Formats: sequence, C-alpha cells, structure tokens
Amino acid sequence: MQFKDYYQLLEIERDASQDEVKRAYRKLARKYHPDVSKEPDAEERFKEVNEAYEVLKDPEKRAAYDQLGSNWQQGQDFRPPPDWDQGFEFHGGTYDGADAGAFSDFFESLFGRGGFAGGFDRPHGSAFHAHGNDTHAKVFIDLADAYTGAKRQITLKHTELDANGRPQVKNRTLNVTIPKGVAEGQLIRLAGQGEPGVGQGKAGDLYLEIHFQPGERYTVEGKTVYMNLPVAPWEAALGATVRVPTPAGAVDLRVPPNCAHNTRLRLKGRGIPAREPGDLFVVVQIVQPPVKTEAEKAAYQQLSETFNFNPRKGMGG
Repeated sequence: MQFKDYYQLLEIERDASQDEVKRAYRKLARKYHPDVSKEPDAEERFKEVNEAYEVLKDPEKRAAYDQLGSNWQQGQDFRPPPDWDQGFEFHGGTYDGADAGAFSDFFESLFGRGGFAGGFDRPHGSAFHAHGNDTHAKVFIDLADAYTGAKRQITLKHTELDANGRPQVKNRTLNVTIPKGVAEGQLIRLAGQGEPGVGQGKAGDLYLEIHFQPGERYTVEGKTVYMNLPVAPWEAALGATVRVPTPAGAVDLRVPPNCAHNTRLRLKGRGIPAREPGDLFVVVQIVQPPVKTEAEKAAYQQLSETFNFNPRKGMGG
C-alpha cells in the first residue's frame, strides 16, 4: 500500500491554515473536475484531491494524520501501526457526505470505511440550545485489565484551531473504569464527556473503543486467548511440568511426552472472563539450544547416533 502525502496532493505546506486548505482544494477541484478538465489524468487527480481534502479539512483527522510524521514520501510502501491513532478524539461516525468507495486503501487503513466526520458549526445565542456531539476515541489497555477490571487514568488528544486557523492538539485526562471481561473492540460509554452542548443543551457522550496492547506473548480472538510457550526439546520429548505466566497469574501446566511443535494445550475457562468465559490455549514452541562448547556439540552428536530419525522422510529428492 502506498503512502499518500495529502499536503503534496493539495500543493500546500504542512502548516497551512484551514482557510488555505479550503482555497487550495477549490482551485484544484476546478482544475481537475472531469466534466471540464483537459488534463489526461483528471479523473484520478480529482479523486486524490477530494480524498486529501476529506482529511485536511477536518482538524481532528488532520491532527491524527500529522502525527504519522513528515518522513514519509508520496508513493512509499506504508503500513500503519495498529495504535497509530491511539487516544485521538473524533466526532461523529460517518463520512462527511463523501462516497466511501471513492477513497483509497491508504485512507481506509487509517480511518476505516466508517471514517469519523467532523463536528458542525452550530448557531450561537441565548435562545438556541443543542445537544453536544458524541465523540469517539481508540484506547489500548493491558490484557490483564480485562481479566480483573481496573481503574485507569487515560489521556485523550482533541483538536482546537489556534488564532491563525491551524489545528492544535490539546490533552485532557480522564479517570476510567475498565469493566472485567471487556472485549476487543467493545465500546465504553462515558456519559456527558463528549462535546459540550450549546445553551442549555446537554453535553454529548464519549465512546472509548477498547483494544489490547499489541505484544508478542498474547493474541486474542473474541474471548479466546492464545499464548506461545517456549519449551526445551527434552521437555517436549519427555514431558514436563512448566510454570506458565497467564494474564490472570502463573499456573503449572503439564506438557505431555512427545509433544510436537505448535501443539495447542487448552486451559479451559482461563480466557477472558464472561458468563461463559473463553479458553486460554498455550501453543508449544520447541526452542533448540545453541551449540557453544565441545561438550554441547558432543551431546548433539550422541543424539544423532542414538536416534534413527530423518525429519525429511517421504519428501523425496
């Protein structure tokens, strides 16, 4: 997937004001509109300009995009890390009147097909009252918090325009209760923590989309948890009782004799808690010790002489 430099596509600097973004878009949209343009690549350029404007016109999406950094170049191979937009507070939940199918894979990898539409300008005055917009943010928690529940302090980033019309990222800190048994992708609603209302209108709600911290030890599918367990060749061959550090605490696990690489050992009910809790599957990973001494080399030689074993038997050639 190719990185898209939205500033380059709109032919503006990264510190352009929101008014400059709008002017640049209008100029290029007229230039490349397929109904009037004579440019050979008008339709493709028109789509790119619209996509760039969809992001940069919205201070929230623009601020999130900006934090990817300026080191990426247009057309470079790109894969966003799963936590790239962690803690950014967005408004709405749909594209702002745009055709989702018109956007690139790059756009969807960042903002998804649902996108996040910006807020709207509302009338001001003593006689006008309006409910505040709901807001959304993705937050990452430790898997252990889903097992026990927790109280955590989180910092969210929201966007305001400065006096020159440029987005500024501001932080706010909230105390949040993580419920026991929370699942990947689940929404936690914080009533009244969204955008303030107008007049006597109530504030909107904040929805936190829960994700687990990425790591090498655990993977999660629904309520089921998987973890890799390194074992020595002799533990796999002879069987052993090993100490396993699960998210709910360490347990003793019996590795059966002649246990093969990638064997799944089930710990029933030790997945994420629920009325019907998930299971924890321990995936055996046989780790070969390196040869560093003559004695270790001799031990491997003895093994090769003791076993009549060909792991490639039946492959032919």
